[in-house]
Amino acid sequence: MSHDNPLLADHTLPAFSQIRPEHVRPAIDTILADYRAGIDALVAPGAPRDFATVMLTQERLEQRLARAWAPVSHLHSVADSEPLRKVYGPAEEALTDHAIELGQNRDLYAAVQALADAPDFGTLLRAQRALVEHALRDFRLSGVALEEPARSRFREIGVELSKLATEFSNAVLDASEAWHEHITDERDLAGIPESGRAVLRQYAEDQGLDGFLVTLKQPSVQAVLTYADDRGLRERVYWAYQTRASDQGPDAGKFDNSARIERILALRHEAAQLLGFANAAEESLATKMAASPTEVMEFLHDLATRARPVAQQELATLREFARSELKLDNLESWDVGYASEKLRQQQYALDEERLKSYFPLPAVIEGLFELTSKLYGISLARRDDIDVWHPDVRYYDVHDAGGRVFAGAYLDLYARNGKRGGAWMDVCRARFDDGAQQQPVAFLTCNFAPPTEGKPALLTHDDVLTLFHEFGHGLHHLLTGIALPSIGGIDGVEWDAVELPSQFMENFGWNREALDLFARHHETGERLPEELFERMLAARHFHAGLFLVRQLEFALFDFLLHLDYDPAAGARTLVVLERVRKQVAVLHPPAWQRFPHGFSHIFAGGYAAGYYSYLWAELLSADAFGAFEEHAADHGSVIDRATGERFRREVLAVGASRPALESFIAFRGRKPEPDALLRSHGLA
Repeated sequence: MSHDNPLLADHTLPAFSQIRPEHVRPAIDTILADYRAGIDALVAPGAPRDFATVMLTQERLEQRLARAWAPVSHLHSVADSEPLRKVYGPAEEALTDHAIELGQNRDLYAAVQALADAPDFGTLLRAQRALVEHALRDFRLSGVALEEPARSRFREIGVELSKLATEFSNAVLDASEAWHEHITDERDLAGIPESGRAVLRQYAEDQGLDGFLVTLKQPSVQAVLTYADDRGLRERVYWAYQTRASDQGPDAGKFDNSARIERILALRHEAAQLLGFANAAEESLATKMAASPTEVMEFLHDLATRARPVAQQELATLREFARSELKLDNLESWDVGYASEKLRQQQYALDEERLKSYFPLPAVIEGLFELTSKLYGISLARRDDIDVWHPDVRYYDVHDAGGRVFAGAYLDLYARNGKRGGAWMDVCRARFDDGAQQQPVAFLTCNFAPPTEGKPALLTHDDVLTLFHEFGHGLHHLLTGIALPSIGGIDGVEWDAVELPSQFMENFGWNREALDLFARHHETGERLPEELFERMLAARHFHAGLFLVRQLEFALFDFLLHLDYDPAAGARTLVVLERVRKQVAVLHPPAWQRFPHGFSHIFAGGYAAGYYSYLWAELLSADAFGAFEEHAADHGSVIDRATGERFRREVLAVGASRPALESFIAFRGRKPEPDALLRSHGLA
């Protein structure tokens, strides 16, 4: 009964403290049975063929499922456990099977097509028409037109791919948590600043150990590879981190993702061909801004042509510095971060550790909220009466200018055991007006170093940009004006445009006016000194070429892996990677490096044949921010409410109710200019 199962109760927000693994499967089975009954009634002979009956019924059924699954999926990412894993995998497979079954339901397809064919279709609102058009496209991508046995085969593939993605992600997490190095002599951590050592000390305490524990959590890896004087320690951490879930490294073969990668690529290719596409890359572009694989490849190769010479020069300078100043005659992959930091300090006298003192997390959050208020007229207020999954989690109500609560957000910002690495935003609740209004609620997750004794969490400037990035995704979801969940907020937006609002927000992390809202010394309250800000700005484009060629390596590897897949030859993962590196990389890692085996973005996330989206959307975001810079040039302030309201109205609020390019043009008054991306990296 629903009152016994928190996933079946109609709570405004999830009752996290009540959710148990044994609730998952009964809830999902119950909801899926009701869902099928609802669809059967919808397609029954004589049922109305109007928008409310055909489309809103589906949105209503989907939202009931989402309200139950969103907290389960989230817990799998932030509070993983063996009992939860056991029920999560089978439940996810059931959901995938259901989604494909729904996508292949020809009676339902006919009902939606009837709406599109009706004489009054043109009188529907733009968002309503978009919902119908997206649904018809998704039917085609689900294999609605397939005949047996292709129809059943497509469904089998979908279920198996879902299972493989979960297994891939679990293997990366398990491999990350399996390795650690216990250090008792602090001298072995020479070079690592006190804030970094405090994190390693905390990891040891958490395990009941004295001294320090080096792990593969992001704050630990970053501290060692950037600062540790001990070259052997840097090498061991790099080796363990870059061979996670592979046939190499300290746990060689134990969590190996090799066979999963092979199978995932084979299945994606087969599924794409069943739908009539030449390959999985072509299929991927059916839901993106880029019109063809040729357009993507030309975009990436053009960038590589411009960035690679810069990267080569940067690496030559770094090698010479490492040789003459650090006595490193042979610069290895595990030396690059360390040598780069030393060179950056020499060139710009920019001490990251000193900089961190000006970015205490509580102040950064406060400043981010104030910036959002100045741009969009909204405010966020913390609530302590909300049920959360961990004591570190905070919940905020989002108020409009009149004080009305219209959305909410959970923030979970610290790295810990059982939580997968990286940073992301996800949907807890979507905006839906179904008589009773459902307000949008977001999950915002990061993996920052936690507070240590007597000190708040101190962020690097990169951490600040990460927080702004994820908050940008959150605003896209929270500020939607579309009350149809399938095309509201981030849902349904072309994948290569969905990073626009997130990368747009990062620009404020480089702006003096915005930094003055929060960059205060955690002990003295002193503002970020101008000389430190100037050095930070001067160092902004330090190694921009090396950064870009690395992103291009990821993007080209991902796209070519899917574009050139040949069933007779198999994935040839490392062959494709080597080919890409010969084209764009300037530094070649050791042969045992296995970065693909931990590349969750493309094997367990939504970025398959779409990792290029980060660079594509960065072009859009840099150009969009140009509107604020133009206002600053004329009026002296980059934080402009009128421009912010226009960005909210034309980009954030419209979701997928119109193509992303239309939204960009509506905001900017023209198409995006390609040089904006190069300008943003100082390479124009």
